[in-house]
Amino acid sequence: MGRLYLSLTLHLPKDVGLIAIAGRQIQGRGRGGNAWLSPPGCAMFTLSLQVELSSRLGQRIPFLQHLVALAVVEAVRSLPGYQDLDLRVKWPNDIYYGNLMKLGGVLVTSTVIGSTFHLLIGCGFNVTNSNPTVCINDLIQQHNTQQGCSLPPLCCAQIIARSVSFLEALICNFQQGGPDAVLPTYYKRWLHSGTRVRLWSEDGVEAEVVGLDHNGFLQVHNKEQGVVSVEPDGNSFDMLKNLVVIKQR
Repeated sequence: MGRLYLSLTLHLPKDVGLIAIAGRQIQGRGRGGNAWLSPPGCAMFTLSLQVELSSRLGQRIPFLQHLVALAVVEAVRSLPGYQDLDLRVKWPNDIYYGNLMKLGGVLVTSTVIGSTFHLLIGCGFNVTNSNPTVCINDLIQQHNTQQGCSLPPLCCAQIIARSVSFLEALICNFQQGGPDAVLPTYYKRWLHSGTRVRLWSEDGVEAEVVGLDHNGFLQVHNKEQGVVSVEPDGNSFDMLKNLVVIKQR
């Protein structure tokens, strides 16, 4: 599917988009070869995108996965009444409720041809499927019970449409103003400001999360090295142990 989809996108004009939406996947995957369970009720799509290497985003392409995760969070939390749902971005590419429950994730793959990135953006987000973890509609129902309100449940088509619209706006803002145009919104939605972590192992150097650098890498500060950047490819954030660890492949 990925190779066929990519071959189709290579023949499209630059101003024509292509999206594939799945009702169910049998071989969904995440970073590092991890499996992504994809039952009915999960909003799943692959979106093609072309970005010029010379553009602001093209020079900082790791930012794209952050923009996609942020777009999904904004798709929900910008709806009137849904702003108090604690949906968050977890570095580098996950969507969480609070700091423990994962609802979705993003995987971006790229091919460079000439002066252009040809990118496939894959995203899955639990909307109506209570298994294998939890879905946004479960959390909406919980919120209604606790707050005495009656927010209606969401549907996959609504989430996908709104996410793609927000992603388009975020990319446009980034291309015009660079990282500074999107980072305030990103920090408003992410989990990690001021978090104390250990680097690489439970006995590793203690550091404090500072933010993202202008390449989209995680910045941490420790007494021995000062500010250090950690690239997203090959590393992951273990929320349960507060570890920045090498991603297992």
